[in-house]
Amino acid sequence: MLYALLGDLHSNIEDTKAVLAHIQQTAEEAKIIGLGDLYECTVSKKKAQTISGLPLQKAAIIEREFEKLLTFPSIRGNQEERITQVTGIERFKALPETIEIDGATLMHGHQFQWNVSWQPTFPPFQKSLFFFGHSHESGLYHQQKKLPIRIRFGQPIVLQDKQYGVNVGSVINHREWCLYDSQKRTVTFMCVPPINL
Repeated sequence: MLYALLGDLHSNIEDTKAVLAHIQQTAEEAKIIGLGDLYECTVSKKKAQTISGLPLQKAAIIEREFEKLLTFPSIRGNQEERITQVTGIERFKALPETIEIDGATLMHGHQFQWNVSWQPTFPPFQKSLFFFGHSHESGLYHQQKKLPIRIRFGQPIVLQDKQYGVNVGSVINHREWCLYDSQKRTVTFMCVPPINL
């Protein structure tokens, strides 16, 4: 089965439209799943410790045009958790922390440790593939290390019979996503091509 995995939208309408259009053009049959941080929380992590009962419109960028684009299932990210924390609303609690798909686990990535240079330490996971986001930097990981490969957007990578972590990149600013073929066991890092003016 084909999966189009995208994360870190942060309420950005134009970047989200561009990525969804790119998925439609290049992998129309793929099942789209979000990896969290769909929305942008406007309250900082520090301020969130002392605020509660904030109206949703003051806690996050919520626009009707953006919400119409969210027609796919998603896990929750740290932005959704912070919005929940400062507003007290239940809306985002329904989003799961993880989703299991063919041969892979999906998680946003804020749940594990990141060092000062934004390299993660993965928790143990059962499936052979682990897709995540959070750092806005696409990459392929094996045995807790980012593999020193040059990502070539649009070119499938055939994975060996090992455990891998796959950072799908970010929709916001980078317009990146990842195509996963569970039958062929390939991942293809994707990026919306720039518009030539």
